[in-house]
Amino acid sequence: MKAYLRSVRIAPKKANLIAGMVRGLSVEDAMISLERTNKKAARILLQLIKSALANARHNDNQNPASLVVKSLVINKAQSYHRGVPMARGRVRPIRKFMSHIEVTLGVAGEAESGSTIKWEKAKKSGKEASQTAKPTVKTEMKPTSALRATAGRRGASTSKKDTARTAAASARPKKST
Repeated sequence: MKAYLRSVRIAPKKANLIAGMVRGLSVEDAMISLERTNKKAARILLQLIKSALANARHNDNQNPASLVVKSLVINKAQSYHRGVPMARGRVRPIRKFMSHIEVTLGVAGEAESGSTIKWEKAKKSGKEASQTAKPTVKTEMKPTSALRATAGRRGASTSKKDTARTAAASARPKKST
């Protein structure tokens, strides 16, 4: 009970706005709402739902009154590369997008498909695994006075030369004047 439409000349963003309006509705309600919507995507989706409905009647002997739009997937297809002339002989590129659309119809009272059940099990097992994870170990921080003492002119430096200089400077006797 599926129907596909490949490389249709409508942008996926525009088609997805109308598709969100019909997902999960019964086929009759979806067709009524698409007939009353004044958009190019509505006309395309209406034809595709009619095709899926004909497939369900002919191939699976389904009753159209009990069918629901289970999934309506819109993916990005290739795009046409066009251009608009600009000043000084240049061209501003324009991309005209196309879409791949897939409609799946199902019976309203039917149980979820196996792939959806597997997804739910995977989500549950992921929760359990994250709850049994070990807690993170906190590391000790240096006091701020120690950080200030080690900070040089260009930031904190812990090279051997710097530590040797500071040790030599502290070991020298102070001159008295």
